[in-house]
Amino acid sequence: MIDKIMECITNPVKCKLLFEINSQKRATAKHLSDVLGDIPQATLYRHLKKMLNDGLLKVVEETQVRGTVEKTYALAFDLNHDFEAILAENSGPLYMQMFTQYVLGFAKQFQAYCKSPDIDIKKDMSGFSLSHLYLSDEELTELMDRISNIIKTAGKNEPKAGRKLRTLGIIVAPPET
Repeated sequence: MIDKIMECITNPVKCKLLFEINSQKRATAKHLSDVLGDIPQATLYRHLKKMLNDGLLKVVEETQVRGTVEKTYALAFDLNHDFEAILAENSGPLYMQMFTQYVLGFAKQFQAYCKSPDIDIKKDMSGFSLSHLYLSDEELTELMDRISNIIKTAGKNEPKAGRKLRTLGIIVAPPET
């Protein structure tokens, strides 16, 4: 299943379909065609059929519309696994599923922002970066504890004028071998 998900993420058309269905929870081909107007209809239907056959999508509803059946699609997989169970199982495939869900969640936010007519990247202070650091296990633990404490403090902020809800994500990649 992970291979099929990764194939979708690396294919621009399938990725758009996956993001839109994920963000809407369920969608018809008509909705997808309306929202993703740059995808030719034949291509859209071909990819939906392939994603359905690969087990990535499922049909959750069928509605009779003017002599034809309109299908409503949803993701056929649930990436919301209990993190502790994944740690206990020490399963690479499950861990990859969880990471994929994390990335899809962020991508959904960026997609909505990038579609906004009011986008102002500099003013909105949006961004991302990578930092390559040589750290012992103890140094990494200390760094993550410090970052966690800063985030916990900021997490106590109440909504008020001048404050915007922001999402901050942190990824610690496995060490390079």
